[in-house]
Amino acid sequence: MIGEKRGWVLLVDDELNALKVLSAILRDEGYHISQAQSVDDAENILAKESIDVVITDLKMPGRDGMQFFDYLSLQYPDIPVIFLTAYGSVDSAVHAVTLGAFYYFIKPPDYKKLKGVLARALEQRLLKKEIEILKGKLEIGRESERIIGKTPEMLGIFNTVAAVRDSISSVLICGETGTGKEAIARILHYQSSRRGKPFVAVNCAAMPGGLLESELFGYEKGAFTGAFARRIGRFEEAGDGTIFLDEIGELELPLQAKLLRVLQEKEIERLGSNRKIQVGFRLVSSTNRDLEKEIASGNFREDLYYRIHVVRILMPPLRERRDDIPLLTSSFLREFCVRENKTLEISADVMELFYRYAWPGNIRQLKNVIERVAVLAKGQTIDVRDLPGELRQCVGRVSVKPESSIRTFRELELAEIRSALQECKGNKSKVAEMLGISRKSLYKRLREMDV
Repeated sequence: MIGEKRGWVLLVDDELNALKVLSAILRDEGYHISQAQSVDDAENILAKESIDVVITDLKMPGRDGMQFFDYLSLQYPDIPVIFLTAYGSVDSAVHAVTLGAFYYFIKPPDYKKLKGVLARALEQRLLKKEIEILKGKLEIGRESERIIGKTPEMLGIFNTVAAVRDSISSVLICGETGTGKEAIARILHYQSSRRGKPFVAVNCAAMPGGLLESELFGYEKGAFTGAFARRIGRFEEAGDGTIFLDEIGELELPLQAKLLRVLQEKEIERLGSNRKIQVGFRLVSSTNRDLEKEIASGNFREDLYYRIHVVRILMPPLRERRDDIPLLTSSFLREFCVRENKTLEISADVMELFYRYAWPGNIRQLKNVIERVAVLAKGQTIDVRDLPGELRQCVGRVSVKPESSIRTFRELELAEIRSALQECKGNKSKVAEMLGISRKSLYKRLREMDV
């Protein structure tokens, strides 16, 4: 099996000859080998390379194998650890196995048995990696239940959400189309004590008033022409969960009056029935309109307005949170690379353009652009020529003029890499995964930035 790289093994032993012998044996089996003669050297290697299995001596000068195992258990809990030990420290090795070590051998090991144990350890490691990939794919399906941002505006929103998520008070989310209003509504629900109960979303702008009324309240058989059977309405369906009325400013005045009565009395009546049904839902609404202006124009009830905006959350447009663009881009690209089974990265020129473009469609437009280029990309790097026409036309006449108060993409990229390095405690493999780029690309950026 020479030449077939089966996995990356880190060997740790203060005896150089022992390292050389075991390295030669395992390389012949097709393993990629890294060597360290101390725990400090081993930790440096782990920070730079994607290690699959660790084989370590137990007794070493300075920090020993048990201290190294404690470090691995905290920082790299998914990496299997195999101990090599002398007869005098068998008890320590057995203790390590009870704490989660994969196996231990007494020196000199039975190399045939060691190969078999190593193969099983690698299989376990690869299985855990596959599980993480599957979890990532499942997380994509819940993408609308999380939102990304590190700007002060977004951190303020996250603080508000954390403060009110378990409240029964109504929440009104305001902002332009595509800013993530429904994502915030879902976070309010799925991070609250109501998470096990229904989340029901209704687009108030998608249907005329009469149809929307029957959708919200439900109806009895024969309530109107075409009502051939009883139907449960969305208020009733929400039960004690959350109902999200998207674009509530589109409600017609008669329906606004009925909604106000529901909020006041906490009960509804199906169309064609006079039986009152108790409801305990929490109301979360959104609008892209200025409802105070709508009130002044007679298009929205003032009393309903005060009922629905006990708590108000204002979603900023993407052009007002430009420092979040690299994070959002990385997240969307990672999502679509998994879906399309591709490995892609964004060129610096594209990111510079993304940062300066006005994004009239906000986050939704950015996500659509990333999806389009991910699907159509031929190479591994997405360049300006791969972008849709409305963005390519902005080359040379970007929407925002460079100012000293606006950081360049290089500055943003450097800040994100430094932040990720700190968060991952210097583990470059984890940094590359977090940023959605290959390790090779990360090392190239670090060399360019002299980091």
